[in-house]
Amino acid sequence: MSIETVDRGGSEAPVLVVGAGPVGSTLALELAHHGVASIVVERSPRASRHPKMDFVNARSMELLRRLGLADAIRELGVPSDHAFNFLWTQGFDEAPVAEWTYPSVDELRDLMARVNDGSMPREPYQRVLGSLLEELGRRRCREHERVDLREGWSFESLTQDEAGVSAQVVETATGRREHVRARYLVGCDGAGSAVGRAAGIPVDELGPRAQHCDVYFRSTDPALHRHGRFFLAVSARGLTLVSRDGSRTWTGTFPLTGDEGPDLDPVAVIRERLGLDFEVDEVLTVAHWEGRLAVARRYAEGSVFLAGDAAHQFFPTGGHGANTGLGDAVDLGWKLAAVLNGWGGPGLPASYEAERRPVALFNREMCFNLLEVWRRFPALHAGGAGRAQLAGFLEHERYQISNIGIHFGHRYDASPVVCHEDGPQPAWEWRRIVPTTWPGGRLPSVRLGDGTELFDLLGRELTLLDASGAGAGKPLADEAAKRGLPLTLVSVDDADVRAVLERDLVLVRPDHHVAWRGDSAPSDCASVLGRISGHRPAVAPHATTPLG
Repeated sequence: MSIETVDRGGSEAPVLVVGAGPVGSTLALELAHHGVASIVVERSPRASRHPKMDFVNARSMELLRRLGLADAIRELGVPSDHAFNFLWTQGFDEAPVAEWTYPSVDELRDLMARVNDGSMPREPYQRVLGSLLEELGRRRCREHERVDLREGWSFESLTQDEAGVSAQVVETATGRREHVRARYLVGCDGAGSAVGRAAGIPVDELGPRAQHCDVYFRSTDPALHRHGRFFLAVSARGLTLVSRDGSRTWTGTFPLTGDEGPDLDPVAVIRERLGLDFEVDEVLTVAHWEGRLAVARRYAEGSVFLAGDAAHQFFPTGGHGANTGLGDAVDLGWKLAAVLNGWGGPGLPASYEAERRPVALFNREMCFNLLEVWRRFPALHAGGAGRAQLAGFLEHERYQISNIGIHFGHRYDASPVVCHEDGPQPAWEWRRIVPTTWPGGRLPSVRLGDGTELFDLLGRELTLLDASGAGAGKPLADEAAKRGLPLTLVSVDDADVRAVLERDLVLVRPDHHVAWRGDSAPSDCASVLGRISGHRPAVAPHATTPLG
């Protein structure tokens, strides 16, 4: 599918993406991965210098690996032996009150090499500057023949009809307007989304908003490392200091009360709240931002969709915001591509909200949970709590850093394009990945005896894993071919794989989520394939589907 110039003096593409941050660029690359072209308009002519996000979780890295981005991200990121730890301090003039630690990438890789029961990720997490991730995404979009990236162009307005969306975009430097026609439009344009407003999609908020100041600076003063290498330090005096590259670039963040005068010196505030008079080599950027916990009431209006911060906004604590958005981009991307490529039905795009909005609502609560620790620590300090009390409080909350279950445990229980099962679900755990092929959840990652990774056997579209040893998956694969569904049949004869599959047959989607499973082909293959490809009407989330 290509991009065309139309007679109206505009352009036409299957999908128009508004916003080329990490979410927008990932969406465009996901579409291109499935052979679908897009136009991407981005109001900023270049990637932001301010680092923004700094943590790509392991689940996001698995998804980005499919797009050939994982190695490039690691090249841009913090070295793999660097610590991932939180220091809680009353001031750098004394030892930390507590330290929360999590394995480094190297340590996690060692653990992944030893454990092969499906409870490990396929890729470790990566710390990386959000600005570098954004530039990587833009560069890959510029290079890809199926992506028309237009930097310095802003979205202005839209109209919809039964055949798609017409949008007006404007070149910021010249004021030149252009008409863009697309089957689908996706707003990845951040908080306060212009696309969301134009589509009339309201946003529901939880809790109060809060203003903050970020100072991105360079410092080689060894005093900042007096307590060793760390990812971030939380000061009881009201400051979060993030080590951006593990060496000499930092971000100091503190809340604003509204009483600050025009002469506020943000570096002086950082020094005072850190309790350390350190040298700053260069202030790179200063940014003010508003934190809020908000989720759009709807994720779509007609042929217009929202993804990333346009659909949900979180505080940076916990790293939920951008990672939730990356999951949005992959989910929506493969579904739109399936429809545009002719094998997906209307139920696929319609399922996007049913799958991804509950993830955002859950992650909003998890963010709120961790945000409360950030709030209570300085409040307890200010109220006179002693060092031992603060340490005990933080020990109680330490579990929140070991949250890999949050990143990997999302199951699309309300999805109309998953063949759900009756009966009790497998356990969900905060601190570990529970290996299961329960429909709607992520396929476990496991190695075969010859060292091949199960994920590396998956096809680009649908994959049917057959561990029966008797060709039990052939009827389902034959029906898929008859219906024109792109399904890769993979026969697996491996004890470790059979142990985690839990069934002889497991049908996996492009995003690694399980769509159906059984010990033999279903009695009605057409019904199962119709549901998972979005051609059947929505059904009750836990309607019984024959397992064979």
